[in-house]
Amino acid sequence: MSEEQEGQVPNSQPNPENSQNAQQSQNTQNPQWQQNPQGYQHFNQPNPGNPFPPYGGGFGGMQMALPNATITLVLGILSIVTCCCFYGIIGVVLGVVALILSRKDKENYLANMNYYTVSSYKNLNAGRVCAIIGLILSAIIVLLCIVFAIFFGFSTLTDEEAIKQMLQELQ
Repeated sequence: MSEEQEGQVPNSQPNPENSQNAQQSQNTQNPQWQQNPQGYQHFNQPNPGNPFPPYGGGFGGMQMALPNATITLVLGILSIVTCCCFYGIIGVVLGVVALILSRKDKENYLANMNYYTVSSYKNLNAGRVCAIIGLILSAIIVLLCIVFAIFFGFSTLTDEEAIKQMLQELQ
């Protein structure tokens, strides 16, 4: 210490400005706390924009399922099952809806992995795969119907007798 500092007695009275600044710097450095308009809250509160997710899960240690994971899985499976219905249009619609829902949930999961269960993410991925397969099959059916309509006319798509006659003429 220098000679000037040795002769000075440390201030035993806490400076309110210094203690307030120290508390603020301590709270901003501690990754378990964040500031919100009401004051400070613990990270275990649900916060989708949280850069430091909690270690034990989102809501008091409990993880929840992704909101649209089951719906995506069901729509993906239905898009495969209905790929031949109404010239493939139903399968295309269900596949597109499933892909849109899965995209939103995938973004949510990747932003907050500790808030959601891994099994719901796996269901989401399975629904995505089923939706892609159903969309491809439905698109093939739609294209075949368009090609068939171009070569044989639209009336043959609804008339079974006309289809039989056309197939007999081709043989």
